[in-house]
Amino acid sequence: MSLFLGPLDSIGRVPPRQQTRVAAFLISAHGALARQLAFTLPQQMKAGWQTELNAQLYREAEIVSLMLRATSWAFDPELVMSSASWEAGWLPKPLSGVSDNMLALTIDIAALGHAVHAAIRPAALLPDQASGSDPFVVALRRIEFESGRTIQAQIVFLKGHDLLPHREAVSAAVEARHAQVRKLWTEMLAGIGVTETAAA
Repeated sequence: MSLFLGPLDSIGRVPPRQQTRVAAFLISAHGALARQLAFTLPQQMKAGWQTELNAQLYREAEIVSLMLRATSWAFDPELVMSSASWEAGWLPKPLSGVSDNMLALTIDIAALGHAVHAAIRPAALLPDQASGSDPFVVALRRIEFESGRTIQAQIVFLKGHDLLPHREAVSAAVEARHAQVRKLWTEMLAGIGVTETAAA
């Protein structure tokens, strides 16, 4: 087990098998967020925080597109089972204490988004020797940079005035999603020989 991706090849590239597994996980998570946001956001916005989630929708789609193109893919038969487990994890979860079903769904999506962008730090997996010109390396660093901005959108909503009556339900949803995302991320990393410490 290692703290970082590798061993790198002679020009500082991450092994294709590791690229494939990491990219597949990120595409699964960010793709799920994009799909759920597209379904949840209304045609006509009625609140300021909805503009932030709309911006997040397009950032999620950009991350999926980026990883599809920047990854050196390798055949990985384990992805069939792994992907099914990840996709099941991203499914909407019922929220107790919120009677408005659409609001409850939006809270869960924002909680999942906060967990995905805060708990997953893909650039932290890269050793210092990783090539700064390799598309996969650049993509992981780009995603981590964008995550810092995206988290702000979730905070605007999750800590906003509209959700004050549901503060306990919001906190519970965020905590549960963080625990779930960390578990799936850690298990994925272990499968490619990287320790949990690298994701912290």
